[in-house]
Amino acid sequence: MKYVLKTSTPRGSGLDLVADLNVQQRAVVEAPPGELLVLAGAGTGKTRTLTYRVARLVQGGTPPDRIMLVTFTNRAAKEMVARVEALLGIDMRQASAGTFHHVGHRILRRYGEALGLGSDFGILDPEDARDLIGGVVAQEGLPALTVRRLPQPKVIASIISLARGTQRSIAETIDRRYARFLDQGAFIARVAERYAARKKKLNVCDFDDLLTGWLELLRDPAHAALAERIRGAHDHVLVDEYQDINALQGALVDEMAKLHGSLTCVGDDAQSIYSFRGADFQQIFRFNQRHRGAEILRLTLNYRSTPQILELANRSIARNEEQHPKELRATRSEGSVPALIPLRDVYQQAELVAQRVLELHHEHGVPLRKMAVLYRSHAHSLELQVELTRRQIPYSVRSGVRFFEQAHIKDVVSYLRARENPRDGLAWIRLLRLWPGVGLQTAEALAGIISGEGDGEPLDRREVLPALRDFAARAKGRAKPSLKKLVNVWEMLEHPEYDRPARAIRLVVERHYLEYAGRTFANADQRGEDLEHLAAFADQWEQAQAFLSELALVQGISAEQVLAADEPDDKLVLSTIHQAKGLEWPVVFVLWLAEGRFPTAQSLKTREDLEEERRLFYVATTRAADELHLCYPTVEEGRDGPSKLLRPSRFLAEIDHTPPVFDRWEIEEAPLES
Repeated sequence: MKYVLKTSTPRGSGLDLVADLNVQQRAVVEAPPGELLVLAGAGTGKTRTLTYRVARLVQGGTPPDRIMLVTFTNRAAKEMVARVEALLGIDMRQASAGTFHHVGHRILRRYGEALGLGSDFGILDPEDARDLIGGVVAQEGLPALTVRRLPQPKVIASIISLARGTQRSIAETIDRRYARFLDQGAFIARVAERYAARKKKLNVCDFDDLLTGWLELLRDPAHAALAERIRGAHDHVLVDEYQDINALQGALVDEMAKLHGSLTCVGDDAQSIYSFRGADFQQIFRFNQRHRGAEILRLTLNYRSTPQILELANRSIARNEEQHPKELRATRSEGSVPALIPLRDVYQQAELVAQRVLELHHEHGVPLRKMAVLYRSHAHSLELQVELTRRQIPYSVRSGVRFFEQAHIKDVVSYLRARENPRDGLAWIRLLRLWPGVGLQTAEALAGIISGEGDGEPLDRREVLPALRDFAARAKGRAKPSLKKLVNVWEMLEHPEYDRPARAIRLVVERHYLEYAGRTFANADQRGEDLEHLAAFADQWEQAQAFLSELALVQGISAEQVLAADEPDDKLVLSTIHQAKGLEWPVVFVLWLAEGRFPTAQSLKTREDLEEERRLFYVATTRAADELHLCYPTVEEGRDGPSKLLRPSRFLAEIDHTPPVFDRWEIEEAPLES
């Protein structure tokens, strides 16, 4: 069936395309149904354009229930649908709008019996899924000689989910992303098979099943008739944030558009930055190879940033080889040139940011919430968080906890706490629970002996090691070898060499925590980087007690109630760049723009990874509306050795030519005033 859109806007419809949209946006909205890729640059009104396209389809005669609108959050879908309702004055509740999982759930409720699902099937949340996988592991039995390296159920769940989202085998997924478990590949694949069987027996689905089941209905020849019904239920498919979809979601989109051929995908390949979650850049980059007759339209008029900021962003992203070429153009008037700020070290970097934030807040009236500090890794905010706390500047960490409150930081610090203060029973329980086979009861018993809780007297520091040896000798089961290893670690910790907190942290990480993190966390490598950053920070102190006191003060000061702010929630925003995507602030600082840090050393191994890092830099710069500050330290303290010079990020060096796109600030060596 062919759909013809009206070329004029009926009076009173609420759609005034000429008044409400620019020429590029209007071209998207008025494009006839067909295969369409909309490359919507940062700040170009993507959501508005997609909303108007939905409204125009409905205005042209398409019933709401014949439209499928897929977004990455249900909130985004609801806001778009509400906007269409306001524009047209109609009820849009029958539209199939929501996340991929939301749409997949509706389809499986209707047709899941063809896959062996009962109509009353349950849905496992992530915790339920991990518990079920844990049960499967227990039933399978632990593989011989590999207990130490066997990943925790939540890591196995991440491996299984990533394999399904990328449409790769378990073996290939482990080889690409979890090489530390290569010797466990066969066992994990078997767990995945048994996990699938258990779900079927229990009549439950996890979140991935909502998508894989949907795709099976569309692709399995045994369900050909159902596939036609599912495809035929909609006349138009529209997808938001297309650059973030994975291979599984891309396959679903392509399959759903096979019958009617009306597919609108909106995204920005220059903002594809989530490969670590399984997002597949090739879906948007090679769209026109899968859809040969597709039309490609671009939105390049940016309403957010000044021309100076966009010039820098355009010059940077142009260096990528794999991309759909486009150049953002500013609709705003001239502004300040972005600042490139080399700093002596990470501490001066923190001081500069804090000082500049205070200047903008007090002298220019910029609310704290209108300023953001962005960084590649959460560890890059460590020194800044300390400096902000010292200066009593309130801040919030977007979508995350403050650096020192993260589990892996507290885990390792608990060793230092327990060594310096054997009475700290909470620290003992925390560190003991990190060891395989040491349950809560065992941990509380040993912590009670050392800390003196109950009837006993607390042990002094010299008595701790003999007590650990004695308890380990009497332990049974899996706790026994773990406690013996703990004794070995503690023997080393008590050596005077490890009085320096940095050396103690590295010892704990190397002798125990890296192995624990590898089994426990899907992002173990990132946590390892955080811990090395913690050790580098701790190098300022000769004694662990002074370091621990500093941490306690940083965590204990309630900065939010000290600095006079415009309103109670007026706080400086700290965020990783990944978490900042889709947001904007008048003033943005980007930290740690040093080679090997941003881009990361790991990303330099392949062109694909380096280009994603450059896209991440592009996202960071295009968050800024008025002012952009690019910061990097020039010296890094060496680990037990001399300091080393840091080179500016290649993302800065490669755009540093005529005409200039940034002003280079020179910072005096004198301490900045608070």
